[in-house]
Amino acid sequence: MKFLILNGPNLNMLGQREPEIYGSQTLGDIENLCREQAASLSVGLDFRQSNHEGELVEWIQSAPKDGFDAILINAAAYTHTSVAIHDALKLTGLPVAEIHISNPKERESFRHHSYIEPLACIHIAGDGPQGYSKAIQMMQNKLST
Repeated sequence: MKFLILNGPNLNMLGQREPEIYGSQTLGDIENLCREQAASLSVGLDFRQSNHEGELVEWIQSAPKDGFDAILINAAAYTHTSVAIHDALKLTGLPVAEIHISNPKERESFRHHSYIEPLACIHIAGDGPQGYSKAIQMMQNKLST
C-alpha cells in the first residue's frame, strides 16, 4: 500500500505562520510523524508540498501511474478555490482523504466551502498535525477491508 500526501500553499511556513492557529510544528515535523505512522502500518508514502497549483495538479494526475493507492491532501487555501485540483482528484479514481490542521468551518466564512470535500471519503479537520496520522490510519483501514 502506498499513499501520496500532498500539502498546498504556505504549509512550508508551518512553525512560523500563525502558531496560534497552526501550532509550532514545522512541515518537516509533520512529515516525520507521517513516516513513523506509515512505517508502523507497513504503508509506503511520498510526502510533498508546493505553493503552485499546477504542480499539485500534475502530481495528482500522475498518482495512479506512479502506483499510489490513495491521495491524502491538505490543499490549504486551494481547498476553497481550486476547481482544477477537484477535477484532477476526481479523474484519478483514487480514494481521497482531506486533511486540515485547523477546522476551516470554524474560521472565516470564505473557508467554509471545500472543492475537495465532495470527493473525499475521509475528512479530518481541527486535529492539528495528528490529523495526518489519523488520516493515514483511517485510509489504511479503509483499503484493507
